[in-house]
Amino acid sequence: MKWTDTLTIAESLYDTHPDIDPKTIRFTDLMQWVLDLEGFNDSPEKCGEKILEAIQLAWIEEAD
Repeated sequence: MKWTDTLTIAESLYDTHPDIDPKTIRFTDLMQWVLDLEGFNDSPEKCGEKILEAIQLAWIEEAD
């Protein structure tokens, strides 16, 4: 997975952290959780606020 795979990342986060409300997560935590996902293989330097926002929005939709 790469940072641009927002839907796949969101689905993995939903499966990995089912008790977390994605509306309340801090971006620092979100970034670390993405980096820790099995199969994620991209550089932390390629991540920015817009990518994290897109992942968070996709995770919110997945949770609903």
